[in-house]
Amino acid sequence: MTIDPVTLAVIKGRLEQIADEMDVTLFRAAFSPVIAEARDASHGIYEAGTGDTLIQGKEGLPIFVGVMSFAVKAGIAKAEADGGAEDGDIWIFNEPYAGGTHLSDFKVVRPYFHDGELFCWLASAGHWHDVGGGVPGNYNPSATDCFQEGFVLPPVKLMDKGVIREDVVSILTANSRLPGSSYGDLMGQINSLDLGVRRMDDLLEEYGDNTVRGVFAELKDRSSSQMRSLISELPDGVYSAEDFLDNDGIEDEPLRVALDLKIAGETLTFDFSRSADACAGPVNISESTAIAATYVALKHVFRDVPANAGVLDPITFVIPDGKILSAVAPRPVGGYTETILRLIDVVFCAFSQANSEIAPANGYGTINAVSINGRRPGEDRPWVFFTFFGGGLGGHSEGDGLTHGNAAISMATIPPAEILEAALPVMFTEWGIRPDSAGPGKHRGGFGAIYEMELLDERGTGFVFGERGRFAPKGIAGGGNAALDVVSYDQDDGPQVPTMTSKAVGIRLKQGHRIRIESPGGGGFGSPIERDPELVAKDVRLGLISIEAASDQYGVVLSDSGEIDADATQTRRQSMMAAE
Repeated sequence: MTIDPVTLAVIKGRLEQIADEMDVTLFRAAFSPVIAEARDASHGIYEAGTGDTLIQGKEGLPIFVGVMSFAVKAGIAKAEADGGAEDGDIWIFNEPYAGGTHLSDFKVVRPYFHDGELFCWLASAGHWHDVGGGVPGNYNPSATDCFQEGFVLPPVKLMDKGVIREDVVSILTANSRLPGSSYGDLMGQINSLDLGVRRMDDLLEEYGDNTVRGVFAELKDRSSSQMRSLISELPDGVYSAEDFLDNDGIEDEPLRVALDLKIAGETLTFDFSRSADACAGPVNISESTAIAATYVALKHVFRDVPANAGVLDPITFVIPDGKILSAVAPRPVGGYTETILRLIDVVFCAFSQANSEIAPANGYGTINAVSINGRRPGEDRPWVFFTFFGGGLGGHSEGDGLTHGNAAISMATIPPAEILEAALPVMFTEWGIRPDSAGPGKHRGGFGAIYEMELLDERGTGFVFGERGRFAPKGIAGGGNAALDVVSYDQDDGPQVPTMTSKAVGIRLKQGHRIRIESPGGGGFGSPIERDPELVAKDVRLGLISIEAASDQYGVVLSDSGEIDADATQTRRQSMMAAE
């Protein structure tokens, strides 16, 4: 069936709007600030027979859209085992090895029927505030199996022909320290899918089944064709990159994430064979998560390609069994965010060797998850503070990296301090840009941030799950590395730093004690001595870099008043060039 360009563009926009509306519906309905404020959720539309991605929302987490294809495939398999899907059925699960990510993320999948025929699948993924496990908030840095991270739910039928199964709802809420939050988020996800059904009904009534199916096929074909064309423009060869995680939270040894990227004509092979073996701690990821993270990286590199399963048509993956990137049950996977960020970093570094113009330098590379929990005085009701934080993104061929941005895996926002303070007995005593944290370059990285939070209750227990404490975000094309992550927390005998550098669990806090995060910036792009001296001087005037850093990193010599000494700068830069 031939689809004219105008109809294709209109229906594509309508489909994207449906996914976006599902996103916004959940953001407005969710009880958890992790979803409502941080937007740690996503929705998409998936192919009826294969579960392949057709359309993704633009407001949620791209990593979810990638792994939800695997979640829908798991839902299809369960539906077939249950005797087939029917209109009004919904399946739910958080099992991370097939569906991807970690136990905090609940996937809800629903078949969409039109005129009695299965037309496509709708899916929702959302990060629930607490799902049991060894620590409130579930980012357990000391977990050695998935059962210490939360309760595991395989795919089960949540709604049977439109009737909700209250027994399943009871199991879900009974396994959370915050059952009201879990119930509210669940209802929000169900309602988001309900809205998706109504919007799909409207679209098919207007354009018909055959036309919309034709658009699905055409969009997928175009993505595949466009990817092949863009890949063919890159020089053939094998481009290798590697980076390291600080440790796994259990054994204080670095863990390699390595990629050999083979470009051959119109195809790519991502070979992760040199990566570390699966580890004891919670920084393993499943193969589905590794593939989804690579998909996200590809969408950063090839930005104009429509986001659907066609992106992966010319791609081959080599991820041997038993690796940190191919974990199976019951390996802990709670800190998956740290590992996929490192995977994305090595993908960027490998592509930069083929063409430095298409890939950014490394971003800050850690979400620095922090949780503090306790019980309100005189009450049995627990409270759980959980949030994540931002940092600098990498410089790139077109300009500087974003300051205090969010990770490359998401469109999420960092929850506002006011929202967290209003709901919980925690006060932020500092929240600002971290000077001298950006990687220097012709286009420097963005700056990280400093966050300091103080406990207001009599006592509480906290944990921190971060990375990049020992291996800095890398610059590319001659750019410099960014600052390392720094974590500290108060105890009665003064400030302490985690033994595992950026990970700590069981932090006993008293009233007035603080946890402090100094997040990394992004790596730089291009030689720092090619940066316009006026831009360096401006950063000094704004307090973003010091006079010493201007001279040491950029070769720009400034007076105490911030004026550029042109002769001294020329001499300094010539000296730096000679030293290279």
